[in-house]
Amino acid sequence: MPQFVIDARTAALNTGLFVKRILPFRRKRMVGPFIFLDHAGPLEVPVSNLSDLDVLPHPHIGLSTITYLLNGQVTHRDSLGVEQIIRPGEVNWMTAGSGISHSERFENPDLLAKAQLEMLQTWVALPEKYEEVDPTFTNLSPEELPVITDKGIWMRLIAGNAYGLKNNVKTHSPLFYIHNELEQNALTTLPTGYTERAVYIINGSIEINHQTYKAGQMLIFNTTEEPVILAKEKTTLILLGGEPLGERYIWWNFVSSRKERIEQAKNDWITGKIILPPNDNLEFVPLPNDKSRSSEPPEANVLS
Repeated sequence: MPQFVIDARTAALNTGLFVKRILPFRRKRMVGPFIFLDHAGPLEVPVSNLSDLDVLPHPHIGLSTITYLLNGQVTHRDSLGVEQIIRPGEVNWMTAGSGISHSERFENPDLLAKAQLEMLQTWVALPEKYEEVDPTFTNLSPEELPVITDKGIWMRLIAGNAYGLKNNVKTHSPLFYIHNELEQNALTTLPTGYTERAVYIINGSIEINHQTYKAGQMLIFNTTEEPVILAKEKTTLILLGGEPLGERYIWWNFVSSRKERIEQAKNDWITGKIILPPNDNLEFVPLPNDKSRSSEPPEANVLS
């Protein structure tokens, strides 16, 4: 049986974009190095409100972000000068390190025509020795990512190492991150060799040890458990996990092993030390009012 079952909570990124928030969870703040997971959609987009979905320029430190789309399209712009249209199945890995800002804009008219968007936003905390690395951004196409198929099973390795496969995403600690599609009655298992592992159910339902779990739930397992996962219907899963990094503090969009570094990041954003994207610098998200300690994040204010 899983150690923890987390039910997604509703959170607002802005006035138009509401998401299912899975991590951080107060009883289990991280799974391996994964410290944050949002699931947006599937979202019906009103024609008149497309721009309301935009996430304005905002900062990060001490982490890598992963943007992975299941449907729709979004444009990423960051303070390195990168402008990248993100499409379904791609990996967009941004390492914030010492500090970066970025925006996510919904500009493609096809999104209006299809009226649908579904995406995952994940943060991976960095080991202490990498927390202050120079920021970088990498885009990998679906063709660059390993795929595993079996009877009733399709998997894409988004990042890390699993099932004897690896890809070219540069990670900073041992982890795996997998998109898994299952046909009804298909069986699958979790990768082995990791201290902490989890399953997030995007849609459909699964059965483990005669217990049924539904969409919007994350199940967390330790290394001694080897669950057999049965798809009760056509189901989409995210599998993730890795090795724990130790305690991390998270406040707004900042992650660090040191409380004082969070305070520095706040000042860096206020004073402009973390610059805005050069091709998206006319507006930004201001620092939220600091009414809590660094170790107690205002989770409703966390942005992707």
